[in-house]
Amino acid sequence: MDRIKVSIVTVCRNSEAVIRQTMDSVLQQTYDNIEYIIIDGLSEDSTVAIAESYRTKFEKRGYSFRILSEADKGIYDAMNKGISLTTGELVGLINSGDWYEEQTVEKVVDTYIRTAFDVFYADIRIWRESGAVIKKARLRRYATTRDWNHPTTFIRRRLYDNYHYACRCVYDDWDLILKIRNDGYKIVVLNEVLANFSFGGASNQKSLQKMAERMRERYRIYRENGYSRFYIVECIIWEIAKYLIA
Repeated sequence: MDRIKVSIVTVCRNSEAVIRQTMDSVLQQTYDNIEYIIIDGLSEDSTVAIAESYRTKFEKRGYSFRILSEADKGIYDAMNKGISLTTGELVGLINSGDWYEEQTVEKVVDTYIRTAFDVFYADIRIWRESGAVIKKARLRRYATTRDWNHPTTFIRRRLYDNYHYACRCVYDDWDLILKIRNDGYKIVVLNEVLANFSFGGASNQKSLQKMAERMRERYRIYRENGYSRFYIVECIIWEIAKYLIA
């Protein structure tokens, strides 16, 4: 089991308040064969210094550890950079401020050995000011982000040779998942909480203008990937729901 290397990428910028939580969750994994890469967008605070302070801890665990800090063209450009540096068989992306459960990687690898998945995701705990809720992961014919989440997603590295984030909008991650899904790769879901997500960020900015923009982008992605015009209803309902609970 430990022979399977897992690469984890964290993208960050000016994340000094939350980067420790994310890094600690990677450091505390019950699985040992991990490569950890941090892609920083030229932070103006102490993010890089904090990340560097963890180097000895990761090396003692036997992890491969790398920090790259340079200008980028946005979060998905940074993710593409990070993925291009990975050497593991599986790749996971956990952004600054989010964090894994301690057995996340171990359970991902165990599932991979049993199922030989191409794409994996699981339940996630979403934290808001009012408390935490669990979002259940599902796989069904109807394609909706209500069934999927980015922080628990792990993808076989070889798929990234053909699939990249388009760097066009906040839903580039969903666009990539739809492309992989449409091409018939094996997707496996585990109904256990494997990650925690702090509600906020670009995909949840609370303004009517931003909501309308996200609605249009989400619908465009559905249509470009061959989905019915009726998915406009999905886009409207989901964006209104996020606006109300953000």
